[in-house]
Amino acid sequence: QFVRDLMEKGVANIELDRPELHNAFNEVVIEELTAAFRQVAEEPGVRVVVLRATGPSFCAGADIHWMKRMVDYSFEENVADATTMSDMLCAIRECPKPVIARVHGPAIGGGVGLVAACDMAVAVEHAVFCLSEVKLGILPAVISPFVLEKIGPGLARRYALTAERFRAPEAQRIGLVCETATDEGAMDTV
Repeated sequence: QFVRDLMEKGVANIELDRPELHNAFNEVVIEELTAAFRQVAEEPGVRVVVLRATGPSFCAGADIHWMKRMVDYSFEENVADATTMSDMLCAIRECPKPVIARVHGPAIGGGVGLVAACDMAVAVEHAVFCLSEVKLGILPAVISPFVLEKIGPGLARRYALTAERFRAPEAQRIGLVCETATDEGAMDTV
């Protein structure tokens, strides 16, 4: 429904397709991404996976409408919900095929977690990254292991506490992305 799986010459393109909501994820997107990555992990014809998105944003993190529904969740429901998101990120991180994020626009909150879970990432120079959860009074807890692995604890603390935005060149300098491109036309480096 919100995730498309396209295969071409050994490259599986898994595409977030919720552009009207900046590819924000909810329980359905999380389920679909997890299933897509588990499926490509088993496909012998897949040599590499590219995680990409439609619309102006790569991923705005969690869907605010979904988050509002979670306010009334019990402790057990919150743990189960966090576990499904963690399972999604683990399915990406543990995929036996190389996974490359193709970041063409903003990656906010959990969107940074998606990028961090990938083996590599290429981003356009104008792409913006932000661990924005602190603005809502919450921690980027579920994505933290993946972000810590990519950028280290010192920078993770900085960006998780300040919610400051940074562009792709800084993301490359700190190790969140491997390469930057001047524009989407130059994303062939993926």
